[in-house]
Amino acid sequence: MPFSRSFLSEEQFQCSICLDVFDNPVSTPCGHSFCKACIGRYWESAKLCQCPLCKETFQKKPQLHINRTLREITEQFKRMTGEEGACGGRDKAACGRGEERLTKPGEIPGDLFTQVKRKVPKNSLREDTTVTTMVTLPLDADPSSASGFTRRVSYRRYTLSGAADAKEVELCPKHHQQLEMFCRTDQQCICVECAEHEHQSHSTVSAESQWEESKSHIGITKLEIKEKISERQRKVEEIKSSMLDIQMSAERETQGSVRVFSALVESIERSQAELLEVIEINRRSAEHQAEGMIRELEQEVLELRKRSFTLGNLLRSDNYVKCLTSYYSTLSSPPPIKDWSGVSVTSDLCTRQVYQSLCQLLERFQEELHRLPEVADITLDPNTAHPRLILADDRKKVRCGDRHQPLPDNPERFDRVVCVLGREGFDSGRHYWEVEVGGKTDWDVGVASSSINRKGKITVNPSNGYWFLSLRDKNNYAFRTEPSTTLPVTLRPQKIGVFVDYDKGQVSFYNVEAKIHIYTFQDTFCKPIQPFFSPCTNKSGKNEAPLIITPVLLD
Repeated sequence: MPFSRSFLSEEQFQCSICLDVFDNPVSTPCGHSFCKACIGRYWESAKLCQCPLCKETFQKKPQLHINRTLREITEQFKRMTGEEGACGGRDKAACGRGEERLTKPGEIPGDLFTQVKRKVPKNSLREDTTVTTMVTLPLDADPSSASGFTRRVSYRRYTLSGAADAKEVELCPKHHQQLEMFCRTDQQCICVECAEHEHQSHSTVSAESQWEESKSHIGITKLEIKEKISERQRKVEEIKSSMLDIQMSAERETQGSVRVFSALVESIERSQAELLEVIEINRRSAEHQAEGMIRELEQEVLELRKRSFTLGNLLRSDNYVKCLTSYYSTLSSPPPIKDWSGVSVTSDLCTRQVYQSLCQLLERFQEELHRLPEVADITLDPNTAHPRLILADDRKKVRCGDRHQPLPDNPERFDRVVCVLGREGFDSGRHYWEVEVGGKTDWDVGVASSSINRKGKITVNPSNGYWFLSLRDKNNYAFRTEPSTTLPVTLRPQKIGVFVDYDKGQVSFYNVEAKIHIYTFQDTFCKPIQPFFSPCTNKSGKNEAPLIITPVLLD
């Protein structure tokens, strides 16, 4: 049975760009086919490579090759549609043998695909070999009976293995024609009839050209949206990082406040116990003194009563000789009694001294609070890092790489000495931070003036704005003066504590685990200073361990 023109028509072999039969057809990765020249011109004017049909975007411009199978089918179609005769190009002898397939002008022989399959290997028949057909509304159809037919048209793709997806195009609801134009005045798609009548005075262009222009704006908008999304995602990560920093700071402050106030409460409780003890001792002493006075007074009262009784008996006696003798021998002189006029028991328990000691304790506590160093949350400044230094994402870790990184040579960056400064600077107050140095053979840790030279050869000493402790060859510790001050460190530190009192000009270093003071340098700071770090070169892997700024744990 022959394939009639109603089944395979010219529209099935048309390029959707030029609307002509394929010429050197190529297939895109999404499976759609176009003339090689048409898709080439289409992508030349576009910023993004998209399929004109399904709008799939390709990251790179695809390398398109001619679809030989589709080209051969198209060529066969062109030849068949141009031939006439009852046998469709076959010889009359074949017709006489009854093998002929009668074809009419414009029809395709039924064995077309059989012939193609014979010539083309089976594994070369790819499913991306496509043709396109258009389903339109029949002339005798009632437009009001089916809105789907009156409002849109479907472009369906066919492959050698069957039909693929369809693309629906809106039709003008008034004229039932394809919306090929765009009215810029009314911002809507219209058909040719609408453009010639209702929109005659408006600015109109072809819908395809308007879409090509709009796609560039959409692409730019999409990129802007993508950038805004990235900015907000970075801000989310920044906020999350800040939340972690706040949590760590809160934990440090909690530990510090518990330690300080526990010491205060302990001192107050101790002072309270001392006060209660003093009160009790003084109370008992006062009671004992009062009881002694009472006993002595009562004894004198008893003696006076006896004397008074004896004198009364003398007055009642008539034997004046005997009375005179008794009176002048024992009773005429007053008895030896104590003068109690200036004697009293005081209510003072002598607690004033204890209260004064407590006040002095509180004053010392307040002074200690003011003298407590601020635990500095140090982060590394990537703008100052030497190109060989590799910083962690949290800016708390630094190590030396094998080669220079492509970084901008900004004025803040060190270009010869492998070092980096902390982002935070100080111009007053007391500050403390800790750096893990375990596993390294060489390192420098300390502070530097914010105005130091960053370029070329650098002389590191206090007069040039450098105050730091150094380790060389695992065992040689020194403070960088001119000449260097060698330090006898018997216990190798794994973590170095750095304390800076800017106002007093002190820089001190501690072995954190052993709680041992290593060295203190006294100077005068005239400009802001910043933390200084150098992991030194990695020495072919022997010194590749990083310097790590660690959280300060308050005991």
